[in-house]
Amino acid sequence: MTRLSFRRTVALCARQELMLALRSRWTQIFAVVFAALALGVAFSGYILSGGRGVQDFARTAASLVQLVLLLVPLTALLLGVLSLTPGPGAAELLYSQPVARPAVLVGRTAGLLLALVAAEFIGFGASGLVIYANAGPEGLTGFFAVVAASVVLTAVCLGLAALISSDAGSHRRARALAFALVAWVVLVLAFDLAALGLASMLRSGTASRLLIVASLANPIDAIQTGALLAIEGTAAFGPASLALIRFSGSGARTGVLIGLSLAVWLVVPLVVASWRLARADI
Repeated sequence: MTRLSFRRTVALCARQELMLALRSRWTQIFAVVFAALALGVAFSGYILSGGRGVQDFARTAASLVQLVLLLVPLTALLLGVLSLTPGPGAAELLYSQPVARPAVLVGRTAGLLLALVAAEFIGFGASGLVIYANAGPEGLTGFFAVVAASVVLTAVCLGLAALISSDAGSHRRARALAFALVAWVVLVLAFDLAALGLASMLRSGTASRLLIVASLANPIDAIQTGALLAIEGTAAFGPASLALIRFSGSGARTGVLIGLSLAVWLVVPLVVASWRLARADI
């Protein structure tokens, strides 16, 4: 198969998956829920301090980081597994075509990524228009940083979903969904608790090195560190992120390390998923 035909296959599969995902009720529900929550964050920022009105872009961006880190991975993992795990009879029909299986997987993942990013942009766009109309453009750069973090996180989690689904037949969809939920719990909730608990039992230098590795090994932590660095500098960092910044010596070097970590997470799961799919007996 030529390189051109590989690209054409990717483009065709991406277009088809994008159309299916945009028509999906789950994608539409995600778009509505995400928009409602983003607007809620913009309107509720001053409540705890006794104020009222719409908060500016900087305050909204800092609050949106946690929403993105919780909701986006869960949605991307679950919808990714649901879409990429073939239904009864679909795998045999799809992969019997004279096309490369990795091209099909890459194309379908790309189409799903475009659909989920479009749904997220609805929420960001709605909240951004409201904030701009009421509070002006101050802090807009930090808001864009959260948008970029959301896109990267969606891509990372779809890669993991592709890896989970790469050898799951239709009769294993329930197990693949269970793996996706476990992956979300580990990445979002359990990983940091385990790292901090282990670090508390080690000497200071060893604990710092462990926290540095942990903040780069977990894509959720890496994206959180990068987003907060763009929004607030080092003011809102936890111990793992602060250890990483002390190790790197500057925000720019920290950004490079985070970028390398995320590049690995973006490429490796999809490459491994393509390799497993190409060798699967379907």
